Amino acid sequence: MHHHKEKRKRPVLKSFFTNLQADMPWTRKIKLLIRNNWIKIRYLQDCCGHPGEPGC
Repeated sequence: MHHHKEKRKRPVLKSFFTNLQADMPWTRKIKLLIRNNWIKIRYLQDCCGHPGEPGC
């Protein structure tokens, strides 16, 4: 039986900055940034499930 390592996609830094340019108040951007990163850390994922939002 062979065990294969799954290839994990790394978040793209360009997407991080592009998502921060969304047209919304900075307070909402910071809230989403924290929430989405917490989801990624909590579930050990590369994506929070909210593509296009700050932090995803």
